[in-house]
Formats: sequence, C-alpha cells, structure tokens
Amino acid sequence: MQDVTKKHDKEVKVIPLLITLSIGVVIWFLPTPSGVTEQAWHLLAIFIATIVGLIIKPLPMGSVAILAIMATGLTKTLSIDDALSGFQNSTIWLIVIAFFISRGFIKTGLGTRIAYLFVKKFGKKTLGLSYSLLASDLILAPAMPSNTARAGGIIFPIIRSLSETFGSRPGDGTERKIGAFLTKVAFQGDMVTSAMFMTAMAANPLAANLAKDILKTDISWTSWAAAALVPGLVSLILIPLVLYKLYPPEIKETKGATELATQKLKELGPLKRSEKSMIAVFLLILFLWIFGEKGLPILGEIGATTTAFIGLSALLLTQVLTWSDIKKEENAWDTLTWFSALVMMATHLDKLGLISWFSNRMKDSVSDMAWVWGLVILAVVYFYSHYFFASATAHVSAMYSSFLAVITAAGAPGMLAALILAYFSNLYGCITHYGSGPAPVFFGSGYITQGKWWSLGLILSVMHIVVWFVIGGLWWKVLGLW
Repeated sequence: MQDVTKKHDKEVKVIPLLITLSIGVVIWFLPTPSGVTEQAWHLLAIFIATIVGLIIKPLPMGSVAILAIMATGLTKTLSIDDALSGFQNSTIWLIVIAFFISRGFIKTGLGTRIAYLFVKKFGKKTLGLSYSLLASDLILAPAMPSNTARAGGIIFPIIRSLSETFGSRPGDGTERKIGAFLTKVAFQGDMVTSAMFMTAMAANPLAANLAKDILKTDISWTSWAAAALVPGLVSLILIPLVLYKLYPPEIKETKGATELATQKLKELGPLKRSEKSMIAVFLLILFLWIFGEKGLPILGEIGATTTAFIGLSALLLTQVLTWSDIKKEENAWDTLTWFSALVMMATHLDKLGLISWFSNRMKDSVSDMAWVWGLVILAVVYFYSHYFFASATAHVSAMYSSFLAVITAAGAPGMLAALILAYFSNLYGCITHYGSGPAPVFFGSGYITQGKWWSLGLILSVMHIVVWFVIGGLWWKVLGLW
C-alpha cells in the first residue's frame, strides 16, 4: 500500500504546479485591457495557465484539464454547464472513436497483416515507408472532408501496426526506433493534404463561403487545388526529409524486410473471421465518411461522427471489440477529458469577444503598411494565433473574415489573401498537440513527448510559411493571382 501511495504522489509535482497557478493568478489580476470584458480576461487567465500546465506537467494532462474545468466553475467565470460543454463536441467524440477503431485493427491482427503488406512493398527504407503513408493520405484527401477520420481512422492504425511490427512501442524506450518518426511525418503530412483541397477538411468550405461574402466572388474547387498544388507537393516532399534530419528513426534501412514480411504473411495464413469483419466495417466507415455527408438515399446526410459511432457499434455487434476493450483504451478517455476542456475554453473566449478584440487591434497596427508586408505580417499572426485555439473550425469562424477584411483593405489582391489564409487555416495545425482534430490521436499514441512535438512543430511551421510564401508566391504569380 505504501508503494502505491508513493507512486501516486509522484503524479503531483509541487514546483511546476505553483508555477502554473502563479501564471494564472498574475494574468487574472492584471488590469483588463480596454474593450475586453472582465469575464473574458479571467477565462484567458485560466486558459493560459492550462496551456502552461500541459507544457510543464505538474499533473497528468487529464488532471490539469479537470482542474481547469473546476476553476472556471468555482470562480463563476463560466457556469458549470458551460464548463462541461466541451464534452458535447462531436469532433472530440470522432477523435475518441478513432482510438477504438485503431484498437480493432490491432486486436484482430488485420493491422499487422496490412503492416506486413506495406513492408513487403516499401520496406527497404524507413523513408520510403513515410512517403507511402503521405501518398495514401494525399489520394484520400480530396474525397474525405474529415481529416480526423482520414488520418486518425485510416492512416494512424497502419502506423501503429507498422511500428509494433518493428518493435517500436510507446512507454518502453523503443519509441525512436521507427514509431515516433512515422507518427510525426504522417501527422504533419495530413496538415498539408488538408490544405490542398477544398474538400479535405471540414472548415475549408466555411473559409470559402466567408471569402465569398467579402470578395463577392467564388473560390472554385479547381482554383483552390491548382493554387495549392506546387507548394503542397513541395511541403510533402520536405517533411520526411526535415524530420529524418532533425528527428531520425533508429531503424533507417530494413534489410531483409521484404523477405521477412513475405514469411510473416505466410505464417498469418488466410484471413480470420474477425479480420473479415474488421475489413467489412472499415469499408463501411470509409464509404460513409466519403459519401455520407453528401447525403444518401433514404438515410440522408450522415456526419463523420455519426459514421464513427456506426462503425464502433458494428465492431461491438460483430464482437471484433468488446466493451472491456473499450474501457481499457486509456488514451481515448484521457484525450476526451483534456481536449474537451481546451475546446470549451477556446469556444467561450470567442463568444466573450476576446478574439474579435484581438483582430481589431491587429487592424490598427498595419493600416499604414504596403499590402505585401501587411499580408505577410497578418498571415503570420493568423498562423501563430492558433496556439489559442483547439479547433481549426473555431479559428476560421472567429478570425478568418476579420483578417481577410483587414488584408484586402490594405490593398492585397483578394483571391490571393483569401487562399493564403485558407491554406494557413490547415497548416497552423502543425504547431500543437491540440490544435486540430488528428493531433490528439497521433500525440495520444505516446510515441512523442509534448516538448518534442511542440519544438518540431515550430520548426516545420517556419518551413511551411517559407515554402508557401516563396515557392507558392512564385506559383501564384504564374497563375495570375497577383
């Protein structure tokens, strides 16, 4: 009993906890800026303290989230109903169910079979494996408007199985063998493929509609894709190379992997009933993710999260998964807790007017600048303001219109500005482990520490900005956008 108590005591780190609380208290008692309500400022203090807590980890992430929810209710900053509203977010449940779908692939052995097929085809080098994952995502992206479903439900289970095939598992010191590298590459690549097509991420059509209101002209699917083609492909090519240099896998060449994979596939034998059930459910999920939101005969529209619940229900009914399996998926329930808290606070910061106040302040700062510099500065600010958001859709809803209006008022070509902000509305997901739907799925796997996730994300964010402004800028000149 004494050992158990000591083990749990170690979860609370006093000094980091005091630092986290102190930062929140200091911001809380700072003078409230003009134009900001006291309620919004106090919620910002709790939000920033929560982010600090997630970084320096005075407690596990779920515990930090619980403290944040408690703080918003105890201080009457939000009602307890509002403080718990994040748990109603459908995207969060889509993320959680993606973990369960991943467990189905692993439990049945289907994921291992798929992994060996990948190894057989692309298994000579780890770099080749990473590019095969990006190519798969790129092919699926135009038809799947949920990047969480695409990356979390399809790509991630394959990565996890590949990693475990090569003996790379979270928590036992083998993360860097191959799992961490493949996880980071696939996640970062998904941010790029999401930017490349109007139909590759749920908020993209929203950005296009907001741009139409301001520019009084449509952004067509073709013009979106054409403008993103060159910078997008360049980013996809560079991501594995940059990460291979900065965060290399220990396994670089898998000599004999093709022969090994062939032998393992023979040992696995024919498909088991559970694998066939998993394939059937997987194809059902894939079909509904691609076509369900467009509307089906009789059934009508079926959203991505509803599809996820259909898939999970089917896995339970076919006994591919049991309720015991669901209860044991700790990463899923942990993600539900901390991501719900962040989404809740980010949503109410917008509702309380803090985001619009921030946007208006930026408008004043660039009013006398040349349009080129105004575009660059505001686009970069828009990009990095995503540190304050736990949802790309929320960010687009809160800031896209105001930033586009400011940039175009400064004289920037409207279509150019609209597309850059739209692309950045996907690319900015690369910086944190909570800023996009797929992020908690990949980060929650445990292969990469939070500090490394953030530092690599920051480096890649700079790379994206340079690529899309320089390479993209030249390409957009050819297309006549400026």
